[in-house]
Amino acid sequence: MAERTISLKVARYRPEHRPDQYFDEFDIPYREDMVILDALNHIKDELDGSLSYRWSCRMGVCGSCGMMVNYKPRLTCSTFLREFYPKPIVVEPLENFPVVRDLVVDMTSFMQKLQSVKPWIIRHVDPPMEAGEYLQTPAEVEQYKGFSMCINCMLCYAACPVVGRDPDFLGPAVIALAHRYNMDSRDQGEAERQRAIAVDWGIWDCTFIGECSVVCPKDVDPAAAIQREKVAKTTNTMLSMLLPFGGHE
Repeated sequence: MAERTISLKVARYRPEHRPDQYFDEFDIPYREDMVILDALNHIKDELDGSLSYRWSCRMGVCGSCGMMVNYKPRLTCSTFLREFYPKPIVVEPLENFPVVRDLVVDMTSFMQKLQSVKPWIIRHVDPPMEAGEYLQTPAEVEQYKGFSMCINCMLCYAACPVVGRDPDFLGPAVIALAHRYNMDSRDQGEAERQRAIAVDWGIWDCTFIGECSVVCPKDVDPAAAIQREKVAKTTNTMLSMLLPFGGHE
C-alpha cells in the first residue's frame, strides 16, 4: 500500500535570492497525529534545510509558532494535518508584520507597544515589609486571571483589520495586557495605563469586529478587554468632570 502524503505550499522570502515572496511546494508523509509544525520540521530536516521559521515548546505555551495556515492565523504546534487532508495546505508568515525571512516576522513594533503600557504591577505606596505579602481573594484573582493567559503569539494582530489599516494601533494583546494589570487589586498604575491606551491609536481605534477573540488560542478575549477599558475611561472622565476628586484625571 502506497504511503499517504500531503502537499504543503510554503511561503518563502529570501531577499538575497529574490526581492519578493514566492512559494515552494513540498510533498511530505502524512500521519493522523501530525501537526503543521511536524510537517515544517520534516521539510527542514529532510527536504530543505534553508527553510526558516520559529518554534520552541511544541505545547501551545510559548506562542512562537504562530503562522497563517490556509489564510487563518493558527498555532502550528496545535493545528493537525488531518483537519485539511487530503487537500493541500498553504503556510505563510503572520499577516500585518514585516517579514524577515520565509515564515519569520519582525515583532519589534509589538514589543515597543507592549512596553508603553507598563505590563507589570506598579506600586506608588507600599506598606512596611513586615506587613507581609499582598493577599488576594479568589474573586479578586478572577477579575484578571483570564486576561493573564496571553502568550504573545500575535495571532490576534494577524486577524485584526485595524492593525492592517493602522500600523500605529496598539493592538489587541497590548490593550488586553494593560487591562489585566488594571484589574489586579495589587496594582496602582491604572491612571498611567489609561493615559497610554486612551488615545486615537489605542482603545478608540478599535472597531470591535472581534476577530482577535475568535483566533485567540487561550480564550483571552481581547475584544472584551478593549471595550471594558473604553467604559472605564469614559466613566473616569465623567467622574472627573462631576466630582471634585472623582476619576483618575
